[in-house]
Amino acid sequence: MNLRRWLTPGIGIKRWLLVVFAGLLLLAVAFAHFLRQVTRDLEPTGLAGGVLDLLTLQFLPFVLRGFVVGSVGVALVLLGSWRAAHVLTDPLRAPDAEQPLVELIYQKRFLARGPRIVAIGGGTGLSTLLRGLKEHTSNLTAIVTVADDGGSSGVLRTELGIPAVGDIRNCIVALADAEPAMSEVLQYRFPETASGEARGLAGHALGNLLIAGMTAVEDGDFEDGIRLMNRILAVRGQVLPVSPTPLTLHARLADGSVVDGQSRIMRTSGIEQVWITPADVRASADALAAIAEAELIVLGPGSLFTSLLPSLLIPAIRDAVLQASAPRIFVCNVATQEGETTGYDLAGHLEALVAHTSPLLVDIVLANNQVPVVAPGSASDARAPKAVQLRWPPATTPVPRLILDDVVDPGDPHHHDPARLASAVITALEAETGIRRRTSGRTASRSA
Repeated sequence: MNLRRWLTPGIGIKRWLLVVFAGLLLLAVAFAHFLRQVTRDLEPTGLAGGVLDLLTLQFLPFVLRGFVVGSVGVALVLLGSWRAAHVLTDPLRAPDAEQPLVELIYQKRFLARGPRIVAIGGGTGLSTLLRGLKEHTSNLTAIVTVADDGGSSGVLRTELGIPAVGDIRNCIVALADAEPAMSEVLQYRFPETASGEARGLAGHALGNLLIAGMTAVEDGDFEDGIRLMNRILAVRGQVLPVSPTPLTLHARLADGSVVDGQSRIMRTSGIEQVWITPADVRASADALAAIAEAELIVLGPGSLFTSLLPSLLIPAIRDAVLQASAPRIFVCNVATQEGETTGYDLAGHLEALVAHTSPLLVDIVLANNQVPVVAPGSASDARAPKAVQLRWPPATTPVPRLILDDVVDPGDPHHHDPARLASAVITALEAETGIRRRTSGRTASRSA
């Protein structure tokens, strides 16, 4: 089973085995030529001739000589190669016995040839998308908002002056190879005190503190701290802050009032316009380079006003997305968010996005077509988020191409399923570019 897997197309080992075999064959021919030259003048009846006859199996019939020598040679080559491979690869073997090294190598090589995808946003939506896409490619870049001002991120932002780290932490966890173990460590939150006071480490996520520590190690350079975090945790791809500067989000409501701060805006309905300060904030250079080199740019999913738009409101990021040659796909949420998008349908989400950026920002819209049926007035209807209704087309020009697919989580109909969402995104890319990739064995087994 493992031998067949080592010879699977894509591992890249067969060509080198052929080179080794050709080299051994040439060495055998050279040795035979040398042996023939040094034994030309030996007397066949002498001691040297007798030893030579014994070594060349002259006592066996002519047909059997080649068979015996060839069989022993093949056996020795196979045994030596097998043992050498084990000695060299034993230190590299995964601790998970159910994942042989050959599977790990195949997966790494397959993912390294995957498309270059940039995902922009934040919140749980972005980490959900990344969790699915990392099974298709390791050429992933997550460009994450830094406008959060609540919880542990808000405290660290106030005390240390660093941008919000919570969404960055979630994306790093999503792209980690050892995701369950990494999630348990980085998502650990120190408990509150018995009195409920937030003192010391209480309420902080361990991953947030680790990012803050990495930033301090890099002499206060937030971008270098995140780069170091990416390297140490060996994430598939890279996670980047959209800017090294903390952002403050502001919203103007339908009644003319203004709300400041992401944590307050996310619970507010009737939003007409959002903007960020400082307005001239510098965008991450790495983020701009990734957008320029991308083969696909994914906007969302995630909270429209508080996760996606803060990044796109940075002029350099918005302009880079508009100038990129890659197709741009907007992934709409499967459910409205109580407060900021209450009552929004599919067209409403796109209209708000375009109103804050550009009518040319989006090429494709991906939406869920499995809207759960809930009886009006029922208990479920009262407490559950509302599914995004599929009103189309929007009042924008041009109208993006709409793709409807079953991307909802069967166990939680108000959230995306990582595998289904990633598969839909990759299918959209293939349809747009005409390039079709072979499915990895791991991905195929998960979707079966």
